[in-house]
Amino acid sequence: MLEDVRNPSITKEKAILVGIYGHETPRWLAKEYLEELELLADTAGADTVEKILQNRPHPDPSTYVGKGKLNQLKALVGENGSDVLIFDDDLTATQVRNIEKTANVKVLDRSGLILDIFASRAKTSAAKTQVELAQLQYLLPRLTRFWTHLSRQKGGIGTKGPGETQIETDRRLIGDRISTLKDKLEKLDKQRTTQRKGRSGNPRVALVGYTNAGKSTLMNALTDTTVLAEDRLFATLDSTVRRLELENHDVLLSDTVGFIRKLPHNLIESFKSTLDEVRESDVLLHVVDASSRLIDDYIDVVNSTLEELDVTGFKKVIVFNKIDKVEPARLMELKKGFPGAIFVSAERAIGLDKMQQQIQLLIEEDYEPFAYTVPMAHYKAVAFLHDVAVVDSEHFEGNSVTIEGRITQADRNRFESMLDELETAVL
Repeated sequence: MLEDVRNPSITKEKAILVGIYGHETPRWLAKEYLEELELLADTAGADTVEKILQNRPHPDPSTYVGKGKLNQLKALVGENGSDVLIFDDDLTATQVRNIEKTANVKVLDRSGLILDIFASRAKTSAAKTQVELAQLQYLLPRLTRFWTHLSRQKGGIGTKGPGETQIETDRRLIGDRISTLKDKLEKLDKQRTTQRKGRSGNPRVALVGYTNAGKSTLMNALTDTTVLAEDRLFATLDSTVRRLELENHDVLLSDTVGFIRKLPHNLIESFKSTLDEVRESDVLLHVVDASSRLIDDYIDVVNSTLEELDVTGFKKVIVFNKIDKVEPARLMELKKGFPGAIFVSAERAIGLDKMQQQIQLLIEEDYEPFAYTVPMAHYKAVAFLHDVAVVDSEHFEGNSVTIEGRITQADRNRFESMLDELETAVL
């Protein structure tokens, strides 16, 4: 094991990373994928000592890499004193068992690594519950690889009988725990729904994007706050909401968990409730690392993940971040290829004013003009207009006020219903 220079008290495991390339995934792309896997390994606390790529059209069903390459991996493990083999694809229970048996070392696949990172990064009750649920759902079909001994089996009254194996016991225990966690998430979701209702009057804008695109840094730059932002994957797990003051609006800006290719499906399912901040937003800002070689891939990953979460039909604009790290010629290519996109550097505060103007334009895109004369006694209705609409003028005369401005159709309907209720109450 190696010492972590950022925290000398922590010894880092030594990892060998393994991937394959072929017709569908060219070698250069597979190398990029292993670079990302190295970042994931670093985030999890492992130091990469070797990266292995094999040319084969499909993973071997028994060993992923084939017996010959597996024996080479076994030799490398011995030479480097490696603690873990990490594979860039999901492995079956059979593959894991065969690799562990031959190489005599711990084996992790991509999903297992991501889940481990999420478990270490989860801070709130909701995130911890969601990660544990995803881990158990991931573990359940893989129990054939080892006996987990989640609980000691006791004999006597109330036990299932001598026919139950340890794996069957573990499966039953995991199933019970999954049911408990789902119930807990449902209760937490109801609590969050109640909290969101309390801030329903403000326009909502959500930052989404591939992990490490700079969403948290951008939120800090826009709102002058200190959301955790570091050059590691998945710095943010829970949605963080901050107030952003624009010229005509106080906006609720939310920073959400970053997406990544091959994000475990169970994890997406578990985090659906956290991502309700995205579903209830008026505008999505899709943050993209402008300096990346895989811009198109990353955009596709985010779009497909949003579709899987059923987040479609929203006002969405691409925000290219980190433009200070891009050559001028490449920046011109991006501007031509993505008309309507916003170009910023959150770290150097470049383009933020223009970005805020664009957010305001997007929020007000569907606004319609209104003019209402409201009795002063209906102050709640007047206050509601000030909360949700853009008020251009306000004229007081006698016991009433005439207000003109712009408002969405949905908020107009809510205002008129409120007005009807107040007038009925007076009668």
